[in-house]
Amino acid sequence: MILVLGGTSDSIEICNLLNKHNLSYFVSVTTAYGKEIASKCTDKVLLKKLTIEDMIEFIKENKIDKVIDATHPYAVEVSTNAMKACELSNTRYIRFERESLINEIDYDNKYLVETVEEACEVANKVGNNIFIGTGSKNLSIYKELIKNKNLITRVLPTSEVLISCENLGFNADNIIAMKGPFTQEMNESTYKQYDIDLVITKESGIAGGFLEKVNACKILNIPVVIIKRKEMNYPNTIGNIEKLIDLINIY
Repeated sequence: MILVLGGTSDSIEICNLLNKHNLSYFVSVTTAYGKEIASKCTDKVLLKKLTIEDMIEFIKENKIDKVIDATHPYAVEVSTNAMKACELSNTRYIRFERESLINEIDYDNKYLVETVEEACEVANKVGNNIFIGTGSKNLSIYKELIKNKNLITRVLPTSEVLISCENLGFNADNIIAMKGPFTQEMNESTYKQYDIDLVITKESGIAGGFLEKVNACKILNIPVVIIKRKEMNYPNTIGNIEKLIDLINIY
């Protein structure tokens, strides 16, 4: 039995691959939206934020022999917990992650930072109408640390997310509720519509439309702040969906 740690579009591709090969698995997600999407692939969906202890218990109770970690590259805590749980339970761990696209960026007007807090430092010095393209998770930090700027955020159009945005003080003028990924042309139109003069994004990879956001900035000559992935020492990492099945079979 396999446990897929999901929540990304890549994890859905992995589920479809496992279905194709008739392999049994559970999917773990942390949001109701994630459960809704994963449920289209399987009825074995666990909606819960798992601690190390939770993972170990689930692994033992369900006779899990492989964990495929397909969580977001910035979900460092989940991946750390998964690696530790696999180590303690003697379970095989496989990390799925697309390769970094940083080196493919041909644009000088960019700021590479390590954390959200560093991104806020840049934002306080550059731009007035700031587009936050990193999702809803860290909006409270942006609100707290970026002073006297107009913040525009693009988030998933779910009631849970919209309520959290409103609770932080975002209103209809500051919220773009849409599901991505988005084309370069869509990003260009959005930046023009809101008169954006600084974009903050994460190094989310192909599935997250990362290059489309950055290339739109290049076309419009808008500075972009890129929050880099935290370097993790993942064992057994693979970034190709089709080759994943080979690794599952031999590992």
